[in-house]
Amino acid sequence: MGLRQGALESLAVSAEFWRGRRVLVTGHTGFKGAWLCWWLAHLGAKVAGFALAPPTSPSLFEASGLAAAIDSVQGDVRDGPALERAFGVHRPEIVFHLAAQSLVRRSYREPLETFSTNVLGTVQCLESARRCDAVRAVVLATTDKCYRNRGDGRAYRESDELGGDDPYSASKACAELAAHAYRRSFLDTGRALAATVRAGNVIGGGDWAEDRLVPDALRAFAAGQPLEVRNPDAVRPWQHVLDPLRGYLALAERLHAGERPAATAWNFGPDEGDARPVSWLVDQLADRLGAKAAWRRDAGEHPHEAAELALDSGKARAGLGWRPRLPIAEALDWVVDWHNAASAPGSARAATLDQIARYEARAAR
Repeated sequence: MGLRQGALESLAVSAEFWRGRRVLVTGHTGFKGAWLCWWLAHLGAKVAGFALAPPTSPSLFEASGLAAAIDSVQGDVRDGPALERAFGVHRPEIVFHLAAQSLVRRSYREPLETFSTNVLGTVQCLESARRCDAVRAVVLATTDKCYRNRGDGRAYRESDELGGDDPYSASKACAELAAHAYRRSFLDTGRALAATVRAGNVIGGGDWAEDRLVPDALRAFAAGQPLEVRNPDAVRPWQHVLDPLRGYLALAERLHAGERPAATAWNFGPDEGDARPVSWLVDQLADRLGAKAAWRRDAGEHPHEAAELALDSGKARAGLGWRPRLPIAEALDWVVDWHNAASAPGSARAATLDQIARYEARAAR
């Protein structure tokens, strides 16, 4: 079966498709996983989540009361029997695997934990999906950093060589290889199809992670302290969290429909002009947050990080009709708006659902 083609403007997440659909999200207590679960719940899906306790406090999971909106199971994706029990109880048709150790700097401190979670956790998820006869589609999130960094400034395509000079990047390249092996060995000829998705540097409201630029900036600026910036000249493909998630949802629909050409790797990155230096992003946030917001270069010793990253999403544009809808300047507005709207106790859920509805209206144009 071939991959459906369509006009770029035609792609929309189908509420009719998702209504009542059984979905399992690993990593639902994390930032991106919580946003995905709220969108799925908004669409009427029957959502179950499997993850460790929230990695930060506060967290979007807790602040928005996500546990009351879905079936939330606490567990470690490396625990095969526990994960298989969750598959057996919830019998998902669609699986989104987002559970990961996702911080580059932490991967230097905890390399074994990083490789174990990101590689073995991915294999355990694939194995559970293979053994569950209800599963029809698996979407596994890796990263834009899974590519071997050439340092030539060219945007990475899905066909480029995988690699990684730090434990995080290397672990995600390994996860891609594991997913490819499962596709070729087990899933391509069976009832379930699996794809990997590689997003850029994702931002959005409700992210309180450590050593991540936007949360670090919001904390520093709120405290009236200058932000210490490690690599102000580094260029990254910044994008709002809802843009790649829309791609993940659209891809899952294609996989569920049995479209085998969709069972491959996909980039979901911003427009070319939204790959910007770290210094530009911090300046933009400082402008939005007032006179006390300032930053300075951290002159200390730091682990290696790539100087420049950019993604070529031409394949998703041509094959899925996907394109980003929020330019980076507007995405930063949405981040600030979310934190302002969610500042009152109990308001994070409404702020999250409001931005999802606003984004849907934008994407439908």
